[in-house]
Formats: sequence, structure tokens, C-alpha cells
Amino acid sequence: MHSVPLQFDAPSDRAEFRRPTREGVELYRAHIVRHAFEPHTHDAYGIGAIESGAERFRYAGSEHVATAGSVVLMHPDMLHTGRAASESGWRYRMIYIEEDRLGEIAGGTWRFPHAVVHGDPALARGVSTLLQTLWQAQEPLAFDSALAELIAVLHPYALGPRSARTEARARFDRVIEYMHAHLGERLRLEDLAAVAQLSPFHFLRSFRAQHHATPQQALMALRLAAAKRRLASGEVPAEVAAATGLADQAHLTRSFARRYGVTPARYQRQLRG
Repeated sequence: MHSVPLQFDAPSDRAEFRRPTREGVELYRAHIVRHAFEPHTHDAYGIGAIESGAERFRYAGSEHVATAGSVVLMHPDMLHTGRAASESGWRYRMIYIEEDRLGEIAGGTWRFPHAVVHGDPALARGVSTLLQTLWQAQEPLAFDSALAELIAVLHPYALGPRSARTEARARFDRVIEYMHAHLGERLRLEDLAAVAQLSPFHFLRSFRAQHHATPQQALMALRLAAAKRRLASGEVPAEVAAATGLADQAHLTRSFARRYGVTPARYQRQLRG
């Protein structure tokens, strides 16, 4: 990680992605001091280890602090933020595993009862070591072996398939699905409220209570997640911006860096590297 995105405020802020040969998996490592990640989402499970410092983030309706020696466990498509909770920021590694891929490896889908696992130094060391092994793996078999070991290490900390959705959750899941289907359009509050079968401002209050973000923040998070997928497949940033409802390539660049810590061009170069 020798270069720093122009949008970062501190020279020590840096982030890097890597896409291995195994489909449905992405690796990430970073050291963040001053950058504050805006609400964003990943269409994959997020599993990470905090190697130094501490992070504060909003996720699933609560404020969490992940300190050095803790493990972070996130579900796909969950809005979350991220900022430093210590003067030195936080250094961490993540792996993002798509739900189908994790189900294939683990033999079924998982749900995590806790977003952060504290007080288990053996787990933290194991996860951190395996994430480093995955980053450095040169051969596909070595990568897949370490990935299977990581899933085995985490198995005791995961529960079975997610429980049935509540009526309220199902209502807002329909809104998220509608947003997914209309990313390139200028959506109105009334449109989304109609999907949820609520009056506009009742919907706005309820959505914010459910997701701890405004509908606009959620829409932007979905747009940037879609942009990330398109960039990973090799699409040109200008075309990605147009396809995901962003004003132009500059808008994509600013928004992508605020949520993922790198510019679109740098992200594509990292994956190619």
C-alpha cells in the first residue's frame, strides 16, 4: 500500500483491494486515521480483523467500537459507516465473501449474532493470520485451503440460516429491492412510500428508524455497490457512472472514495495488480 487516494486528509490513510482467482471473494486492507466512511454497503459477508487502533461504526441500529484484537462480522447488504476511535486510527484486514460462495464452503448460509467479537485473542490472531495468508497466496489451491480454514475457524461464532423476516423488515426490504431495480432513475419520496404502503413522511421516519440512514443515503450506497461490481468487471468509469444514476465520472470518483477509500481508477488498477 504505497499510494494514498487524493481524497484522504491524512498521509497515513491508505486502502487497497485485491481480487483473487476464486470468484465471489475480495480482499481489502487499510490503515485509516482521519477518513470517515459514509454509509455504504457490500453485497457480501464482511469478515475482518482489527490489527491496531480502534474503529467506531454504525451497523444494524447500534454504534459499535472494534478495538485491536477484535473480529468484525457483517452480513451482506447492511448499511454501515466507519471512522477512527483512536488518535492513531485503525489498521485492519477484511475479506468479502458473497453469500452463495460462503454457503458453498460452509454448507449453508450464516448469520452472526454479534457484529464485533471481543475478548477472544486466539480467534483474532487466527483470523488476522489467515487474512494475511490469503493476501499473499500465490497458488489457487493455497488460497482455497486458507479460505476453507478461515470459514472453519469462524463456524463456532455463526448461527444457522437467518430467521424469517418480520413484517416491518419485509416492508423495507421491498423498498431496497425497488431501489436496486431503479438505480439510474430520479426517485421520489412518494414512489418509495407507495412501495412500503405508507404515507411519505411516515415512511421517511420509519425507514430511518429501520436502517439508521435516509432513503437517499441508502440509494447512494446501493448505487456505489453496483458501481463497484461494474468496475470490478472492467467497465469504464464514465459508463459506470451513467449506468448507476450518478451525475458524471467526477461524481462517481468523489462518492466511491468516500465509501471505499480508493478512487475507481485506483480500485481497478489494484484488482489488475
